[in-house]
Formats: sequence, C-alpha cells, structure tokens
Amino acid sequence: MSDTATKTETRATGRLNAFFEISTRGSTWWQEVRGGLVTFVTMAYIIVLNPIILSGAKDVAHHSLQFPQVAAVTALTAGVMTILFGLIARLPFAFAAGLGINSFLAVSVVRQVTWPEAMGLVVIEGVIIVVLSATGLRRLIFDAVPYSLKIAITVGIGLFIAFIGLVDSGLVKSTGLASPPIGLGDDGSIATVPTVVFVLTLLITGVLVARKVKGAILVGLVSGTVLAVVAQLIWHLGAQPKDPSGWNLNIPAVTDWVSLPDFGLIGHVSFDFGRLGALAAVMLVFTLVFSNFFDAMGTMTGLSKEAGLSEADGTFPRLRSALIVEGAGAVAGGLTSSSSNTVFIESGAGIGEGARTGFANVVTGVLFLLAMFFTPIARIVPSEVAAAALVIVGALMMSQIRSIDLTDFSVLLPVFLTVIVMPLTYSIANGIGAGFISWVVVQALSGKARSISPLLWVVAAGFAIYFARGPIEALFAH
Repeated sequence: MSDTATKTETRATGRLNAFFEISTRGSTWWQEVRGGLVTFVTMAYIIVLNPIILSGAKDVAHHSLQFPQVAAVTALTAGVMTILFGLIARLPFAFAAGLGINSFLAVSVVRQVTWPEAMGLVVIEGVIIVVLSATGLRRLIFDAVPYSLKIAITVGIGLFIAFIGLVDSGLVKSTGLASPPIGLGDDGSIATVPTVVFVLTLLITGVLVARKVKGAILVGLVSGTVLAVVAQLIWHLGAQPKDPSGWNLNIPAVTDWVSLPDFGLIGHVSFDFGRLGALAAVMLVFTLVFSNFFDAMGTMTGLSKEAGLSEADGTFPRLRSALIVEGAGAVAGGLTSSSSNTVFIESGAGIGEGARTGFANVVTGVLFLLAMFFTPIARIVPSEVAAAALVIVGALMMSQIRSIDLTDFSVLLPVFLTVIVMPLTYSIANGIGAGFISWVVVQALSGKARSISPLLWVVAAGFAIYFARGPIEALFAH
C-alpha cells in the first residue's frame, strides 16, 4: 500500500473516530465491535419471540400475521433503527420490537381492531412521542425527575433484566398456585438440561467478570453456546412447550437453512377506527404513549448511567436527538407491522462488554440485517445462554443503588417501589409510575411540596389515570 493510500485511510479512520467519539469516551474499535456483537447475541431472541407473540393472536376479523413475514420485518426494523440511532444519537443503545407493547397489542388491542388498525395506533403513538421530543416537553419531564428516582430506575431495570434472565432460563417458573406464584425450577429443583446450561454459563461468566477478564461476557456467551450445542448433540432435546424438558425458545443446532426475507407486511396500516370509537381509540393511544414514553426514558437513563455517559443530573449526550429517534422507532414499527420499536434493556450486555459509542450500534444493526437471511445467526444461541448475560448485567446495574441516600424514608419508599414493581409486574413503566406517584404523595405530605416540580405532579396524575384506565374505560362504555 502506498504512503498516500495509507495517509488517506488514516485520515478516514480519524474522522470516524472523531464522529463516534470513540477515543474521547475511552473506548477502542475492538471494544465497540465486541460490545455490538454481545448486544446482538443477547437481543437476537426477539427475531423469534416477536413473531411468536404477534402471529399467535387473531384480530377481531379472525386474521393473523404470518410468522416468516413478522420475523423478516422484526429483523429489518431492528437493524435499520439501531443503525439510525447509532449514527444520530451516537449512543450504544440498540433497538427492537418492545416486548411490553407487542404483548399488549396481541393480548388486548387486536380483540377490538384488526392488525392493520392496531399498527395504525402504534404509528399515531410514535408521532406523538416524536412531537413531544422535538418540542422539548419530553426533556422537561425528564429533567423534572429527581436524581434518586433516576437512579432507582437504573436499579429497577437491573433487577428487571435479571428477572427476565431467570425466567427465560427456566430457573424461575410459575407454580400455578396462588401462593407462592413463582418458584425454583420444577417443584423446587433444576430438572432440565437447558437450565443446567444456564447455571454453568452464569458461573463461568461470573468468574470471568470477577477476575476482570476482558471480553468476559462474550467469552461466557460463546462458552455457553458450545455447551448448549454439545448438550443438544447428546440429548436431542426439542423446544417447549412440546418438549417440557427442552429449550425455552430456539434449539441450539447448526443448520444450513437460508431464505430470502418476505417484506409483505410493510405498509399494512389502517387509520380507520370506526369500529372502535373515538374514546376507545384515544385510551388505547394514551396507554401506548405512556408505556413507550417512560419505558424508553427509564431504559436510556439506566443504560447511560451504566455506560458512564450520564451527567450528574442523569442526562446524557444528544438527549433530544435520542428521544426523537426513539419515537421514530414506534412509527417505523407500526409501518412495518413489527410493533413499536424501542431501546432494548439488553443493550446493557454490550455496554458491560465495553460499548460506549454509536459504532457498537452499527455493528448490532448490521447483524440484525444479516439475520434476515441467515436464521442460524439468530437461532444458534439459546435463550438460556443469553439469559446468563442478562443476570450478570442486572447484578452490575444493581450496584448503582450505592449512590442513593436511603436514610430519608420519604426517598426510600418511592425508590423501593420503583425498584420492586418493575420486575414483579414485568414492566418498566409500572415501576416508574409507582415511583412517581409515591414520590409526589409522600414528599408533599411530608412538608416538601415546594421541592416537587409541577411537571412531576402532572406526570404522576397521568400515571394515576394510566393505572385506572380499566375502570375509566368501563365508566365511559356505559
């Protein structure tokens, strides 16, 4: 290579470094690649899980979405939005279809509307989020949140991530009883090979992290995947629910299956809500907005804190751009029928592996786009192995609680409710709502009403309506 070519390449690399602020944030190209890869591995399950959720529900007209089509648009939208966020916000927060909203659509919304109409509601929700972000109102609400609650959100997300991992691994299961509702494995014991693989992966990764080994989470994931493939070759397990002792989601077997993605669902959106009625449509949009608004805010707060990118007040670089792009993820998800796309808490795994810039997002996004064609890339790592990384990251995020002064009970109670409600209700928004409402009430009645931002009063009132939406809808239905 000539000296001129070498200098040109060096200048190009320098410009990219400056654009993504890789050196400024104390990162390296390899750290970003490694972090982006780990984030993809921990998120890849969504390419399988989102189609299972959405295609498994029939709408009010008895129509259902096709699994291959949902899988294709899930990977496409996640890839495009993740790259877009990395280029605009330049933060290592990857995007995919939000599990809370897709479940809400499949379980509740399509009982009242068709799938195209449900996706129309998602598009409207996304537009509202974009407007709130662009006008600065979303930032004002963000700034109004007390520091202790922001940290509590981080800790709550950590427990939420860990709980997701424990459930996905099969270590924690529903007992089917009123008390206790959940328990350890099957009747208090670890009874399946996949769960044993999870435990071994968790211990391997935990030891590597404790010994401060570079790439500990990635090494743990690779090790766990090797164990899973070997176990599959020996026991030939199936997938649940057909095989109760089998893998939770995808079987860790290498195949040569390749197919062209089917994008037939793109543009299947309707804004005709005549069968639903104006009030019901408004309430559904309201619910979607609240879920997306605060889930994303809480997730980005926690991730930025974990990445060491947040300021003392909990804000982080290019906050407005990040919030606008996040809202655009809902619009994109509705237009592609993949459901609202938002920042994924699993990005914490990549951050734990060293990701600090948007270049990690570019890596993750490209892998999502490749996964449209090569399903084994997404399917070879079983959720039990990815779950171990989630538990490790959850433990790391839990450590942030040390920066909260818990000697004041008016702070302790809202923090506690924020942290505990998230995992127990499987919703970041519910935890934030419980924290906001309890903060306003306890602080006000403790003689500290003047310290509460007016916006926090408004948001707390909004959450009160959000939590009471069932009775409110029933009231207006008669």
